[in-house]
Amino acid sequence: MDRVLFIIPPHIQFNDFVSPAYNARVVQKKGRAFGSVLTDMPLGVLSISSYIKQHADVEVKLLDFNVVLNKIQEFKSDSFGSLFYDVLSDWINYSPTVIGISTLFTSAYDNTLQLGQTCRKLFPLAIITAGGGVPTNLYREIFSSCKSFDALCFGEGELPFLDLLKAQDKKQSLMSNPAWITREKSQTNATFLPAFIENLDEIPFCDYDICNPDDYSLNPAITAYAGGANEKLQNFHVMTSRGCTHRCCFCSSHTVHGRSMRYFSLSRVEEDLRCLRDRYGAKTIVFQDDHFMADKRRAKQVIQFVRALKMNTVFQNGLALYALDRDMLELLKDAGVNQLLLSVESGSERVLRHIMHKPLDLSIVKRVANDCRELGIYTNTNILIGLPGETKKDIEDAIAFLKTIPCNWYMIFCATPLVGSEMYEICKQKGYLNDNHIGADYKHACISTEDFTATEIQQSAYDMNIELNFVNNWDFKLGHYEAALKGFENVIRAKDDHAIAYFYAARCLEKTGDLDKAHQYMQTAQREGATPFWKKYFDRFGLFDENCLTT
Repeated sequence: MDRVLFIIPPHIQFNDFVSPAYNARVVQKKGRAFGSVLTDMPLGVLSISSYIKQHADVEVKLLDFNVVLNKIQEFKSDSFGSLFYDVLSDWINYSPTVIGISTLFTSAYDNTLQLGQTCRKLFPLAIITAGGGVPTNLYREIFSSCKSFDALCFGEGELPFLDLLKAQDKKQSLMSNPAWITREKSQTNATFLPAFIENLDEIPFCDYDICNPDDYSLNPAITAYAGGANEKLQNFHVMTSRGCTHRCCFCSSHTVHGRSMRYFSLSRVEEDLRCLRDRYGAKTIVFQDDHFMADKRRAKQVIQFVRALKMNTVFQNGLALYALDRDMLELLKDAGVNQLLLSVESGSERVLRHIMHKPLDLSIVKRVANDCRELGIYTNTNILIGLPGETKKDIEDAIAFLKTIPCNWYMIFCATPLVGSEMYEICKQKGYLNDNHIGADYKHACISTEDFTATEIQQSAYDMNIELNFVNNWDFKLGHYEAALKGFENVIRAKDDHAIAYFYAARCLEKTGDLDKAHQYMQTAQREGATPFWKKYFDRFGLFDENCLTT
């Protein structure tokens, strides 16, 4: 019997974990601030596990280092490499015959290399593989940097992994299967082909048994937003479809799942949701579909399933705004959806149409935001700046438009070229990428063009955050002080020296009559606001010149 060990590398780089940047969420461990590590249930691995268990005699275990980092109360390792070695040493007795490292994000690139090296030292006889968006698109870089991998999976992993496990000669199987990339094949003109399961119903119910659902309460869809669901609810992640028909320049999901839509049948979706509720006590379903609204009638039926089962609904990825008409929004609200992520991406019509290739009319954004506010649906809005071809005027135009949209909160990100995306290829061809682009995340700008530097974009993103979320906060402007306070205090929990958040939280508390706490917060705002970092914002927006508490 084969023994498979799936490993999820940390989604954060070591330096960002031990020395978080000024614009990063943090957690306190033994009085020291560390970068916050958010967790998603690794649905790709859970799906592969259920599929190979159905068709092969195999034992499967899961080790998620994002969970490991969250559970560690006192971090003493001097590198992730030493942490990997210490933790994986405890798996010697399991002695995996096949190891699969699942790498979805480029921020985990270096961690993947270190994990491959560590696994080769500790498990010299194992077949060591990696899969996901990063290995699919960066296989040459991985092979040139690390000699530990036997093969990398191209695209989805169910069929290639099963083929590997059933083979008598595993090394020969890796060489002959076009969905496996080996070092030898990567050095030739070999063609790699993804192996898709067209009928998704052939994949059994996800193998949630290999993970502890409680370990995934720090999911960004649950905890990152002020309007989010209660993190104590039992959260379970699902995907009811694969693929996306859109061609947004910044996305690379098509390199793994393709551009055509594939669906689980409605009866299968209903069966899976019922099983999550009855077997695992699920109370909140977190949908991770790349394009949930591709079939609007089907989407309505899935939402009605969740409503009938009396579970909460969270959409981790933004829903296509053009599909969010009033009827759809009312159905979502009736199904317990209290927050939505609006993937607006830019407030510039030119950037949306001619750079992002995103099919979105800005008039729809206004209508959706107004409808959500009327219905009591909390809206977080994704904005991306710093794309190749974008200008400083585009960013100014975007800010002017976004100020008119009554969203609850804006999430401002620096454009990061995902490997496999059109944006990545443009940046490579034009020499726009900084040396640290592999491993960058959406908080670290790495694109410098004729119009701006990476440093300028990173600063502009933070400036936009201050201007849109605090100075021009719509909940505050409309007198919805309790809602505004939740947003500001959510920031304070993530960054306890945020002088601007303390300032506006104090003003909310003053309006709601909690004067003691208002004075306490304002004193903190004044103390932190005297530091050079925060003083420039207080001066720019004339905050202490306003009629506010002073002691």
